[in-house]
Amino acid sequence: MEEKGFFGSLFDFSFTAFVTSKIIRFLYGLSIVAAGLGSLFLIARGFNASGGAGVLMLFIVAPLYFLLSVLFSRVLLEIVIVIFRISENIAEIAQQGRAVR
Repeated sequence: MEEKGFFGSLFDFSFTAFVTSKIIRFLYGLSIVAAGLGSLFLIARGFNASGGAGVLMLFIVAPLYFLLSVLFSRVLLEIVIVIFRISENIAEIAQQGRAVR
């Protein structure tokens, strides 16, 4: 199976080429940015409520939220990429099986 580019894979109506494996790094970066923005939002809301809540958000809640969000998105994206790699390996095994016959 020949390797298609990003747009070739994106507009492949037979779904023989996968886009996800090409954009997984971008999705991970996007999830890190989203977690950072969410943390900043929590800090801003905390300081808006009171100084004590802001300090609590700044030093405990926001870093914990950031780490858990990044960890969760990383695990989900790794599961997705493992499924796609399993699919690619099964396709390669099937192709080798057809070549033997």
